[in-house]
Amino acid sequence: MRITGNPSHVKQLEAFELLTRMIEGAQKIVLCAHTRPDGDALGSVLAMGAIIREAFDEDKDVVCLLADEAAIPATYEFLPEAKSFVRPSQYEEDPDLFIALDLPCASRLAAARPIMERSATVAVVDHHPADGSFGEPHIERTDAAATGVVVAEYALFLGTPITSEIATDLFCAIQTDTGRFMYQNANPEAFKIASLLVDSGADPSEISLHVYQSFRLPYLHLESIVMGRIVTLDHGRIAYSYATRRDLERTGAKDDECDGLIDVVRSVRGSEVALFLKEGSTPGIVRGNLRAKGDLDVSGIARAMGGGGHKAAAGFSVEGTVDDVFARVFPLLRALVAKSSSKNEAAS
Repeated sequence: MRITGNPSHVKQLEAFELLTRMIEGAQKIVLCAHTRPDGDALGSVLAMGAIIREAFDEDKDVVCLLADEAAIPATYEFLPEAKSFVRPSQYEEDPDLFIALDLPCASRLAAARPIMERSATVAVVDHHPADGSFGEPHIERTDAAATGVVVAEYALFLGTPITSEIATDLFCAIQTDTGRFMYQNANPEAFKIASLLVDSGADPSEISLHVYQSFRLPYLHLESIVMGRIVTLDHGRIAYSYATRRDLERTGAKDDECDGLIDVVRSVRGSEVALFLKEGSTPGIVRGNLRAKGDLDVSGIARAMGGGGHKAAAGFSVEGTVDDVFARVFPLLRALVAKSSSKNEAAS
């Protein structure tokens, strides 16, 4: 059962009912999101774990699993029960139920994929578009601003009280995936759920303090380097910058601190799309982040580079140097904005 679309649709409720029956029949339950987890991934996993503990038998063994062996980003260590995450190498059981959250394909489970493959049953709760699906049910709400929105609605479906801890996890999930409610996906549903979460005990100012106002100096020094390299191309419509491995080593910034640098590039006035490239910790691998303003869709470019994502926010990882990858991506971005210009001219 693959479910997309409006949460009020009867099939969405049927999927929630199926997921509930699966949880009721499982003793060992594993929850896991994608590799290199962000706020939506971590907040959704932690919240779902808390919801299951609140709504079902207390003796269920519920494990929040990481897809990587690395610790969670320091930015999100403030989240309730963040220290409860288990690394893949530490989990040796065969789960009764594996719930994948915030990922469209099994490959993004990375080191946790073997655990999913030996689970008796698998379910998916997500908001990313996917060409194929895995898990039964596969709840894919592409119109939801964040997976945290879908998790919140599942709690409402169950009638489970949303504690302040659950509210904090889910508010962080929604806030980060909407770019502080500034991205195009910040729709009425996202604000409605966010309001409910604040009523339930989430503190927006405290969450914002941890996520957006507690940067280490090494990161800020790296940000200044990235800002100094920003260039605009194609008559200012494309904004671009990059960071090398040497930049991270010289400043002392960490990989997991760099996810927000694309928003620095995106902020250039007049730009319509933004590209940020970063050499990763693995030699020869470059991580690319894409952002769009207005109606432009950068997800197709990310897929062409072996990645994926949403219409206005997508990414990829590929072999090569920063210069090599830029040479491959830039023509795709130029074609995208040229196509948009042609449509606008035709409309006028």
